[in-house]
Amino acid sequence: MQRDELADFLRRRREAIRPAEVGIADGPRRRTSGLRREEVAMLAGMSVDYVVRLEQGRSSQPSTQLLGALARALRLSDDERDHLFHLAGHQPPPADGVAGMARAGLVRMLDLLGDTPAVVLSDLGEILAQNRMALLLNGDHRGLSGDRRYLVYRWFTEPATRAVRPPEEREHNSRQTVADLRAVAGRRSGDAEVARLVHRLQRASAEFRRLWAEHEVAVRRSDRKTLIHPRVGPLLMDCETLVTPDQRQLLLVLTPADAEARERLELLRVLGTEEFPAGAADASAR
Repeated sequence: MQRDELADFLRRRREAIRPAEVGIADGPRRRTSGLRREEVAMLAGMSVDYVVRLEQGRSSQPSTQLLGALARALRLSDDERDHLFHLAGHQPPPADGVAGMARAGLVRMLDLLGDTPAVVLSDLGEILAQNRMALLLNGDHRGLSGDRRYLVYRWFTEPATRAVRPPEEREHNSRQTVADLRAVAGRRSGDAEVARLVHRLQRASAEFRRLWAEHEVAVRRSDRKTLIHPRVGPLLMDCETLVTPDQRQLLLVLTPADAEARERLELLRVLGTEEFPAGAADASAR
């Protein structure tokens, strides 16, 4: 681990980012054009003290998870992200393992979308990054581990996940989710990660087994769905999906489908972030 070089790199990248690039207002009392340490800590989901120690070269070796969070918070390019990993004494994620970390270009697109909820997902439905409005709409599910990382697993094993969709839409969503997973399994034939997920779902859910046996295949590109938010009520949303060339990551953009949904989304923006009930708006992510 190259502590001094790591400290210098993090400090310079923090100072190079304008607050507006990450959705933070400049404010009249800001004395620097870059981000404050507490803002980096907030964006990365870590303590301010740890950010300070990293920049002063006094920290322990950061984990790959922390490095990924810092890369997203500092909007690093793929090359800069790899450099960060090297300085911290870790191998960067391999080219065929990018599904575990949001691509830098997609993270920048999240920022550009501003008040439009948008999420970066892996092709298996793991949330890799989200902008502020998506956080307000979906809750924060980025820190989940094991099978719970995958929305398809939560949908079929955790009843609270379904509470955000009206009962009349749940069968349709189940079918869409399984058909999309079928397409991923075909595209990634022989992939152990996909095979293990399918196997565990078949053991955990009779509904999944029934739908998987029907062998429906459909890549989810667009959809219209009703999301029942615990604070502002139902929102009718249009969902559009953009995919990377290798189809391993997706940018999901959610826009209100009618005037009522626009008003409720604006109310949610004004209300800001508070504690979300378990499973809040989980199904909006796909």
